[in-house]
Amino acid sequence: MLNYPQIDPVALALGPVKIHWYGLMYVIGFAAVWFIGQKRAKQPWSPIKPEAIEDLVTYGAVGVILGGRIGYILFYNFTEFLSNPIILFKIWQGGMSFHGGMLGVFIAMWFFAKKQHCTLLQLTDIIAPLAPIGLGAGRIGNFINSELWGRTTDVPWAMVFPNGGSLARHPSQLYEAFLEGFVLFIILWLYSAKPRPVGAITGMSLLFYGCFRFFVEFFRMPDAQLGFLALDWVTMGQILSTPMIIIGAGFIYFAYKKSISNH
Repeated sequence: MLNYPQIDPVALALGPVKIHWYGLMYVIGFAAVWFIGQKRAKQPWSPIKPEAIEDLVTYGAVGVILGGRIGYILFYNFTEFLSNPIILFKIWQGGMSFHGGMLGVFIAMWFFAKKQHCTLLQLTDIIAPLAPIGLGAGRIGNFINSELWGRTTDVPWAMVFPNGGSLARHPSQLYEAFLEGFVLFIILWLYSAKPRPVGAITGMSLLFYGCFRFFVEFFRMPDAQLGFLALDWVTMGQILSTPMIIIGAGFIYFAYKKSISNH
């Protein structure tokens, strides 16, 4: 068993102002989109210009935060919301959903694509390879916060989390950081190194994230208020990831089918 590294969730305290590591991880994600997005926007096949990236990040940030919070309430805490709707605004209590944030970003990018006179998939093909940086950073933030830990286990790298009781658990946040962050970034970065049919890069992003998340859910504790939703092993994360896998595969199939027919 490994010792859980006791890291103060507060990265910096300036009097009454506290800057948390989790918040900094969002900043890292948005900064990565801005910095690398500038370079991708210079490619001849980019539908937007580099100067548009700053506005894109703003749209994306709004989509992530609103979508992530609303998604968490709808997918994971809807019963409590019905009895106490004010919890939607209590963001200091935590609770963000990746799947909700993803939907929020797609909606925000739809509006931004119209503003830029391009299609949604042309735009998401540009930013899809950048998202894993923020995803990986966010999971590291979860690890520092000692939240979203894994199921009990006796593997040599198990850890006892401060908020997870006295039993050793999978550090599932690090599994997600590795797969959804590092590995997904490498896959999408290499795949998008040369022009691909419109929608194929977005499809690869959805497909591989969905597969990685579905897999890691076998090691991650389901949310206490939901538990397993079917067969004593199906979680909400797996249910929400399944459409991503199907839609992602569909995007790839139809992108290449259209590309072949156009030739």
